[in-house]
Amino acid sequence: MTIIDNAVYVDGVRHAEPESLEQTFETMARHGGMAWIGLYRPTAEEMAAVAAEFGLHELAVEDAISAHQRPKMERYEGSLFTVLRPARYLDSSETVEFGELHVFTGKNFVVTVRHAEMAGVGRVRRRMEARPELLRHGPEAVLYALLDRVVDDYAPVVAGLQNDIDEIEDQLFSGDSSVSRRIYELAREVIQFQRAIHPLPDMMHQLKRGFGKYGVETELQHSLRDVEDHVERVISRADSFRDLLQNALTLDGTLTANRQNEASAEQNEQVKKISSWAAILFAPSFVAGIYGMNFDHMPELHWAFGYPLALVLMVAVAALMYVVFKRKGWL
Repeated sequence: MTIIDNAVYVDGVRHAEPESLEQTFETMARHGGMAWIGLYRPTAEEMAAVAAEFGLHELAVEDAISAHQRPKMERYEGSLFTVLRPARYLDSSETVEFGELHVFTGKNFVVTVRHAEMAGVGRVRRRMEARPELLRHGPEAVLYALLDRVVDDYAPVVAGLQNDIDEIEDQLFSGDSSVSRRIYELAREVIQFQRAIHPLPDMMHQLKRGFGKYGVETELQHSLRDVEDHVERVISRADSFRDLLQNALTLDGTLTANRQNEASAEQNEQVKKISSWAAILFAPSFVAGIYGMNFDHMPELHWAFGYPLALVLMVAVAALMYVVFKRKGWL
């Protein structure tokens, strides 16, 4: 069994650490309290054993095994199934890594199923064990604490994405050819981040609707509302990132088009210069070519001033063409 931690809490205090699910139920039968079991990537057989002991719904169990679920909250008879998408920002690769956490809560049990490496669940357990008065509230307190931990861990992700966007703004005006690819990659991460956080407000409202029905303590209600405020701020920042990246992509397209136009204009200027000099050199070559032909019967062939005139004519035509092209701005 891939059990990371298995404990029974009585009156908010860690009372026992059973070695098996059977011992967990025996301990709860004798002493009461709440069981909190942490699983890491359990197999179908392992989840079936947990489901049989706690009466978990088969559809929720199937989702917990297959993973790759969207954030959601589904209430079944006797249990609540919650899917969360924790995230962390990796400084080394400047990317966002997403995990998946499934939480089953019932009247006297909590089962957490992780499908990625994350220390958040362990930190929540240690924090709540240090506050028995909070853990005494039962499974709802654990669920709210896990929600709070996941949402708090979004803060470094938001800061990392903001830093990446700031770097992109610097790249846009530096002429970096790789900025378009980075914008697309960052936009994809922002979209994934939005998919992880946008379902959270509806999940919060669903929990709030159950305050009266399930007799949720006032302290826990305040805790959930605080988490809800944090969620709204994170969603607002993520949505602004999406708009910034869209604007950055538009600006990148505009700058790229301007650079291409400038390059094309510069190329046209070079073509004009080459064409102008070719025309200037063609006129003397044309005159020299005619007078260089070996014929006896040509105008001014035996004229004493024929050669000087040809030279003057070549220089004059070349000078005239130079002046014309210069005035037109081709040279």
